[in-house]
Amino acid sequence: MGRINDAFDRLAHDGKKGFIPFITAGDPDLDTTLELILELDRTGATVIELGIPFTDPMADGPVIQRASERALKHNFGVSEVLDLVHKARAETDVPIILFTYFNPLLQFGLDRLPSAMKEAGVDGVLVTDLTPEEGEVFAGDLRAHDLDMIFLVAPTSTDDRLRLVSQRATGFIYAISRAGVTGTRSTVSEEAEKLVRRVHCFSTLPVAVGFGISTAKQVRDVQEYADAVVVGSAIVAEIERASHEGNIAEHIGAFARSLLTADGNNDHGQ
Repeated sequence: MGRINDAFDRLAHDGKKGFIPFITAGDPDLDTTLELILELDRTGATVIELGIPFTDPMADGPVIQRASERALKHNFGVSEVLDLVHKARAETDVPIILFTYFNPLLQFGLDRLPSAMKEAGVDGVLVTDLTPEEGEVFAGDLRAHDLDMIFLVAPTSTDDRLRLVSQRATGFIYAISRAGVTGTRSTVSEEAEKLVRRVHCFSTLPVAVGFGISTAKQVRDVQEYADAVVVGSAIVAEIERASHEGNIAEHIGAFARSLLTADGNNDHGQ
């Protein structure tokens, strides 16, 4: 039982649903990223997705693309991100997964990556461009080090694909609410609820829904049927905005809390 399983077990015991924020490592800098991890933990994050900046983020919309561009100016890689997680572990036990493309992991070295992630305190990894068919060996290497492999599913996923993901995923399954790239939307696709039901036909793992969620109402709506909600672009957009004002961690903490308020008072969504 790792930190991710423990976190979802606590939620289930308490009859609650999860909140998974996404931030890009190094945006605007690594020191601020550490502050953001700690602040998001204080807001009640179930899991934190820590994005590895990449030069060609094909699955990401303009908000997260700009975040990667800002982070890449600092000229760091996976090693520095692992050092950052190791520092965070001195102050928090919140589960942290790396959200990445496969190329940065290849550059680091797949043979030494699982042990390095385990030593740093990473709990798992989601590789956006690694399919379950191609990821069997890598997923096995992660499991050997008690690390979770998170896979994406989409409304277009076939039953065969959902069955395969359920066999190879651990921790939780990330359900994309709609086809396309990341980015905030005014509504969440009705296909997301159908997808969650389909996934639960094949897997007992928690299902988190992301892509396009940016308001408190959307968070509440998704938590009605999913085990957790993922908020990425809306948070990254607030980081971009706050970087011109200072007190970034404090600002993001307030924004995250506004997403989780019962009254839905939130004017940050786009």
